[in-house]
Amino acid sequence: MSIFTETNKKKITLLFFDILVLNIAYFLALYFRFDLNFSAIPQEYLLAFKKYTLINTIISLFIYSRCKMYKMMLEYASYTELINITWATILSFISHIILMTTFVEKMPFSYYLFGFMIQYVLTVSSRFAKRMLIYISYKQKKDKEKYKKAIIIGAGSAGQTLIRDINNSNKNEQTNVLVMGFIDDDISKTNQYIGGTKVLGNRDDIKDIVIKEDIDLILVAIPSAPEEEKRQILRICNDTGCEVKVLPGIYQMVSGKITMSTMKDVQIEDLLGRDPVKIFSNETFEYLNDQVVLVTGGGGSIGSELCRQIAQYGPKALIIFDIYENNAYEIEQEIKRNHRDLNLLTLIGSVRDYMRVEKVFEEYKPDIVFHAAAHKHVPLMETSPVEAIKNNVKGTYNVALLSLIYNTKRFVLISTDKAVNPTSVMGATKRVCEKIIQGLNDVKISGNYESLAKINVQDGDRNIIIDPAEKLAGKDHSTEFVAVRFGNVLGSNGSVIPLFKKQIEAGGPVTVTHPDIIRYFMTIKEAVKLVLQAGSMAEGGEIFVLDMGEPVKIDDLARQLIRLSGYQPDIDMPIVYTGLRPGEKLYEERLMDEEALEDTDIEGISVGKPLEFSREDFFEKLDTIINHEHIDELDIISTINELISTFIGKKER
Repeated sequence: MSIFTETNKKKITLLFFDILVLNIAYFLALYFRFDLNFSAIPQEYLLAFKKYTLINTIISLFIYSRCKMYKMMLEYASYTELINITWATILSFISHIILMTTFVEKMPFSYYLFGFMIQYVLTVSSRFAKRMLIYISYKQKKDKEKYKKAIIIGAGSAGQTLIRDINNSNKNEQTNVLVMGFIDDDISKTNQYIGGTKVLGNRDDIKDIVIKEDIDLILVAIPSAPEEEKRQILRICNDTGCEVKVLPGIYQMVSGKITMSTMKDVQIEDLLGRDPVKIFSNETFEYLNDQVVLVTGGGGSIGSELCRQIAQYGPKALIIFDIYENNAYEIEQEIKRNHRDLNLLTLIGSVRDYMRVEKVFEEYKPDIVFHAAAHKHVPLMETSPVEAIKNNVKGTYNVALLSLIYNTKRFVLISTDKAVNPTSVMGATKRVCEKIIQGLNDVKISGNYESLAKINVQDGDRNIIIDPAEKLAGKDHSTEFVAVRFGNVLGSNGSVIPLFKKQIEAGGPVTVTHPDIIRYFMTIKEAVKLVLQAGSMAEGGEIFVLDMGEPVKIDDLARQLIRLSGYQPDIDMPIVYTGLRPGEKLYEERLMDEEALEDTDIEGISVGKPLEFSREDFFEKLDTIINHEHIDELDIISTINELISTFIGKKER
């Protein structure tokens, strides 16, 4: 390997330059001392200079080396490097005086002073010349059309590191960004210069500065700021119509990896999120670790995130159960990559198929079941109510009943706020599912297994009737049944956000059902964390309700997404109101009027008081809808109306 690498070439060049500087500086010092008249310089001074030149050069180069003058990255030369250069030249200056006076010849003090000044100026210039060239080139970009004018939000260490990276990258044409100034809420910094860049104002000035400076790009570099403060600033930035990028988190600041490449586009989650909920993972670990965990619908948006997070708690085995092989395969491969030692099983099947689900329970005997398999699309279920019954109601009853039969420790139903006073078939079926798990929990306690609905199973030409009482008789059962109810999650398959993004990519229009429609939103990750935590709190029969924060107008959501995509709502991108779809309502509710919501010890989780209902009557009517798949659609709706008194069925709409 050649010693003449690019780094070594730079060091050798600086070394030779320093040798020249050290000798030229003090020669010029003599020359200036005697009024620029070489002949006027006394011969003893010239001889002393010649005699000491070699010693001075060696000693000074040694001092420079000890001060790390040859380990500087000149592209990033800053205040720290300037301090090192200053100390190095001062030490060289002092050693020059002492050794020259002691061993060679006493020289005029002005000789030393002029020599130091020239040495310092030339040495600093050699180290900062590259920075100056970058700066000059950077300023010249003002005459070019290709650059983007930018402001940086945050004049702290992250913002300062970011602007240094931008300046250095501009040298090599790696970026086309011209930073016009900082924005910082610290009023003591306003109109001050940090690293040569002016602090233009605070967050209240952002919109005015964007207009005044003709800003194209806003870079948000406040990784340690509270989440709510970040959201407020991001909303202001988003309203400007500028491209907005944000530094993801404090990790980049700690690691020092703050560059333009680490900046990410602002996501809708950044605008609608909230302060992270404190999760007590110890409790979650205790009930998931070393357990066999089954996740139905494990390939869906909620189910796959459940699998991701459960895998982190070290289960004895994780079983992904889903009817859609592609979705199941994708999450399987992801978890295998990230958890190589995990005992992972991926099984294909439908929760409607009692015999298939029973085989899974018989063979693997899951300790914990998270039931996420369900049809969730409201308008589609309006036109296919029987399918909603098969998948949501019958599927839930199959899995929950088998959990009781095989004495699973805990069964957690993933429910929805659409189950509250439902106006859709989907919401009504999920409310039926909540009553199933409450009914099973009560039957478990009472031992009245005869009241449970039987299950008809078609095995070829044979019709087999599964009697739960026979399966459960003579055994102790301790399964804890709970439901977790929450609203929309950002980015899920059924969310409006993917739809809006596709519409924007296609050039619009963006369709909103109603200008006043509101929904609760939370991120998938946070929802699943709370689901897992709620599961750890189960005692049996509870309906846990997640705190969804403040509701969001879908119209506002659409407009924010349009701005994030670089368009102006109603100008560049039209918004069209299409009217409420079948089964939709303007707002969702967290609980029914009769339910009493109580806080728990865990922030973000409340528990609703179970409503009283006749278990015998409920399971009798349940038998009607799960065992008669070809029943008339209106009869199905009528039966659901009887099961869920608050449901407004099709006949009544």
